[in-house]
Order: sequence, then C-alpha cells, then structure tokens
Amino acid sequence: MAYFIAAPTLCYELNFPLTERIRWRFLARRLFEMLVMSAMILSIGQQWIEPTVLNTFKDTTHPSLFSLIDRALKLSLPNNLMWLCLFFMYFHSTLNAMGEVLRFGDRQFYRDWWNATSVTYFWKNWNIPVHKWAVRHVYRPLVGQGFSKLQAQLAVFFLSAVFHELLVSVPLCMFRMWAFTAMAMQVPLALFADRHFNGSQYGNVVVWASLFFGQPAAVMLYVQAYLAQQQREQ
Repeated sequence: MAYFIAAPTLCYELNFPLTERIRWRFLARRLFEMLVMSAMILSIGQQWIEPTVLNTFKDTTHPSLFSLIDRALKLSLPNNLMWLCLFFMYFHSTLNAMGEVLRFGDRQFYRDWWNATSVTYFWKNWNIPVHKWAVRHVYRPLVGQGFSKLQAQLAVFFLSAVFHELLVSVPLCMFRMWAFTAMAMQVPLALFADRHFNGSQYGNVVVWASLFFGQPAAVMLYVQAYLAQQQREQ
C-alpha cells in the first residue's frame, strides 16, 4: 500500500511492473528538467502573465467586455507557454523521476495529445493516469450496471468538472462554477467537433483553439472575481 501511495499511478495493483534497476543518468536528466521548467514557469508568471493580468484590473474591478477580450488574447500566448511547461515538468519530468526512483515500469503518462484530431482523443490522452482511473472506477462500472456508453462518458465528464472546480475554488476560497462550466462545455464541443471534424486537421485546430482561448478567459474571470472579493472584504 505504501508503494502504491508513492507510485505515479492512481490504479491499485497487487503486482506493479518493475524495472531491473535505477538509471541514474536518466533520473539526473529528469531532475535537471524539473529545475529548468520551474525557472521558466516562475519567469513567465512574474514577467509576462502577472503584469498583463494586473494591468487589466488596475483602475477598476469591472473593466469593459472588449477590454477583457483584448487582455485575454494578450494572455493567450504566455498562459499556454506556462501550461505547456507545467505539463512537461509534471507528466514527463516529475512522474518519470518518481517512477525511476521507485523502479515503476509503466511510464505511459501521456500520449500525443498535441496531434489530437478530436476533442475526445485529447481528453483520453493528455492525462493517462487519471483517464485509466476514470475508466476503471467510473466508466466500466456504470456500463456494467446497464448504463449506455454515452451516459458513462457524461458521468466521467461531470466528475472531472467537479474536481476542476474544487481545484480552483478551494484555494481561492470562492465558488464561481466557471471551471465546472468550462469542463461541462467540453461535452457539446466534443460531440460537435468529433462529428464534423474527427480525423481531420480542423479537429486539431478545434482542440488547440479551445486551449488557446479558453484558459486565459478563465484566468481573467477568476482574477476579476478574486479582486472584487478582496475589495469587498476591505
């Protein structure tokens, strides 16, 4: 049980796959990557994202809609650069470092989500540990109980939306349901995009567009609400 708690997996097994030895050079590279990515994330946040966000709400906590859109577009590039750095640092460097120390054999933490030609493929492959957990503990049990595959998929998205909302709202001590709504909107987006653009380059455009514009918009909404809350408390 102690090994399972430390291992980079969410699914318990009686016998985990193990490697023969620890590759110290491989581990050193992953640790170096973690150090470099941490510096890049801190730099992007302090030098690029923070000034852009704070300038938006410098004069008022209720800027115009066009101002928010303009700032969200300006925030798109640094926000997504930071997200990519975070993804690389955690899913490639950190989880592989943990796996190497524990000699954990299953290192498939992600697949080529950046080439996704459908929204469904993206959500199945950008976070393999969570996807495996959802399939094993939510999707398959529901299908086994007689629910349709679509109903089981909707349940997975609902649970994911709840967790996304908690990850944002609990640290900020406020519930605005925007993270939940953003995740819930992935369902109609996936149904539409997978039906009309599945397997084409347009499907990949839809995936990247949702990342490029959705994340900074959410950041702006939460920052606006947080600053407004702080102002009321003062």
